[in-house]
Amino acid sequence: MEQQVMGRVSDARRRIPRTDAVLRDPRLVDAASRLGPGPVKAAVRQAQERARHGALAPEEVADTAVALLPRAVGGLRPVINATGVLLHTNLGRAPLSAAARQAVQDAAGPTDVELDLRTGVRARRGRTALEALRGRVPSAAAAHVVNSNAAAVVLAATALAAGREIVISRGEMVEIGDGFRLPDLLVSTGARLREVGTTNRTTMDDYAAAIGPETAFVLKVHPSNFRITGFTRAAGIRELAALDVPVVSDIGSGLLAPHPLLPGEPDAETQLRAGAALVTASGDKLLGGPQCGLLLGDAELVRTLSRHPLARALRVDKLTLAALEATLRGPDTPTAVFLAADAAGLARRAERLAATLGAAGIDVRAVPSAATVGGGGAPGVALPSAALSLPERYAAALRTGPVPVVGRLEGGRCLLDLRAVPEEDDERLADAVRSAAER
Repeated sequence: MEQQVMGRVSDARRRIPRTDAVLRDPRLVDAASRLGPGPVKAAVRQAQERARHGALAPEEVADTAVALLPRAVGGLRPVINATGVLLHTNLGRAPLSAAARQAVQDAAGPTDVELDLRTGVRARRGRTALEALRGRVPSAAAAHVVNSNAAAVVLAATALAAGREIVISRGEMVEIGDGFRLPDLLVSTGARLREVGTTNRTTMDDYAAAIGPETAFVLKVHPSNFRITGFTRAAGIRELAALDVPVVSDIGSGLLAPHPLLPGEPDAETQLRAGAALVTASGDKLLGGPQCGLLLGDAELVRTLSRHPLARALRVDKLTLAALEATLRGPDTPTAVFLAADAAGLARRAERLAATLGAAGIDVRAVPSAATVGGGGAPGVALPSAALSLPERYAAALRTGPVPVVGRLEGGRCLLDLRAVPEEDDERLADAVRSAAER
């Protein structure tokens, strides 16, 4: 009997198709053109190995190899952000608009990033993106773009204050995330920090007393990821602009103009009108664009920064410039849509999804929720939302499913907040929940 079984296994193994024969399958030929030969061969060998162990029939090798193919060559996987945090740093912050994605695709090949096609001579890098940025912030006489807001602050400190002093309030010596602290970044440029005031109160007199021949500029930092309340005092830009030194305002979150839902969030246009000589901000937060750092303000200061040798090391690539310009000129970004979402509409979506999934026997219910801006923007601002409430075990199953979904745990339940989930993704979200229920 044992010999008969072994014989059948041996016969099956002999029928396993050769690698070169499987690779001639049209589906795998097409995959090799998209993914490269390496991932395709690896999928074929994995399918053949399963067949050798009897887990599948030899004639199923090609189909299994196709099913095992990765979606793309890269390791990053698209996810559905159901955390209720609109700008989730671990998920890449702002999702790009359709216009920005198309712009990135168009710019992926040769492009006129530094060439004037009319004259055939070299042109300023990213000139149309910079024009679009100035168009959105009329009070900015000039603009420059680097690869992050931290880079923008470092460039300003290096170009303007190396070997000199930066005056900054003690209450604004913030940690910006992942253990990086603003004072450390500033000191690394060769600048000296002159701390003034206290954690909760810094007055104009504190700043005025610190200004001297060694002062390069006053740095005003928006403490975007926390709030100090109670017995507090902070000097505003308009007050600081009366001092006889430039004022650099790091607003962080990238709001270019006032937003009615975020009255406490500083914006570039207002800061410049109030007298800031230079404003730095992020492109991948409330602006809703790609990761980059924006420098806006006085033409001479911006020119000094843009011509500094460090600017070359911090410059952005053509894909970032393309995405930024499309974000600035194009329709509302996903971030803007999420911010403006109607709470009643979110509740109706949650009820529909809960009814559909509940009919399939899944323990789910629609519940009210509170979303946040995230990314260091608008701390303490709660955005009314709605969520699907599932048993806690769903959290891991959803994260590791075919379409990863990231929610949050609250009160022993897994909540899938809909505020940052585009409505067109509702069916994908439902399919992911059904798949998690079967695992």
